[in-house]
Amino acid sequence: MTAPPDDCLVRNEWICGDYLSTRREILGDAVVQHLELTGASVALALLLALPLAIAARRWRWAAGPVLGITTLLYTIPALAMFSLLLPVYGLSAALVVAGLVLYSLTLLVRNLLAGLRAVPEETRQAARGLGYGPIRLLLAVELPLALPSAMAGLRIATVSAVSLVTIGAIVGHGGLGNLIYSGMNTYFKAQVLTASVLCVAIAVAADLLLLGAQWFLTPWTRGRAA
Repeated sequence: MTAPPDDCLVRNEWICGDYLSTRREILGDAVVQHLELTGASVALALLLALPLAIAARRWRWAAGPVLGITTLLYTIPALAMFSLLLPVYGLSAALVVAGLVLYSLTLLVRNLLAGLRAVPEETRQAARGLGYGPIRLLLAVELPLALPSAMAGLRIATVSAVSLVTIGAIVGHGGLGNLIYSGMNTYFKAQVLTASVLCVAIAVAADLLLLGAQWFLTPWTRGRAA
C-alpha cells in the first residue's frame, strides 16, 4: 500500500507552508503590482474628485451633473467598463487604473462634497471677516473641516480599489488577482487561499493606515469621539 505524499503541494492542501517558501518571489511581485495599481488609481481619482467636489460646492447647478455622472459610472459592471476602455488603453495596466479611477470618483466626490457642505456658514463668514480670500478660505478653513468626511470616502474607495484590482486579471494586470484567477483555473488550493488572504490583509492594512492618518490630521475630533 502506497503511503500518502508528505508534500502538501502534492496533496493540494489549502494551507501549505511549502507554497509560501517556494513562491516568495511570485507572491512578492504580485503584492507590489497590487499596491501600485491601487495606489495609482486612488491617487488619480482623488486629484480628479477634489476639483469636481469644489465646483459642485461653489456652483449649485454643477452638483447635479457631477453627482449624476459619477454615480452612473459606478453602476457600470467592471467587465463592461474594461471593454469600453479597451480601445483607448489596450491590454495594459493603464486600462485597470483608468477603470478604478472612474469607480472611485463616486465615493470620493460624494464624501468631499458632503464635507464641504457641512462647514458652518458662520465659520465661512468669520474667516471672510478676518480677510480670508476664496483660495485661503478653501485651503485653511473649508478643506480642513471637510477632512473627516473626505477621509471616510478615501478609506472606502481604497478598500474597494484593493478588491477591484483583482478583476484586472482578465487583462493580465490584476496583482494578486492573477494568482487567484490562475489558481481557480487549475484548482490550486494553496495559491487561491494565499492570494485571497493577502488581498484581505492589504485592504485591512490600508484602512488602518488611513484611519491613523485621519486621527493624526484631525485632532479636533478626538475629544468629540471620546
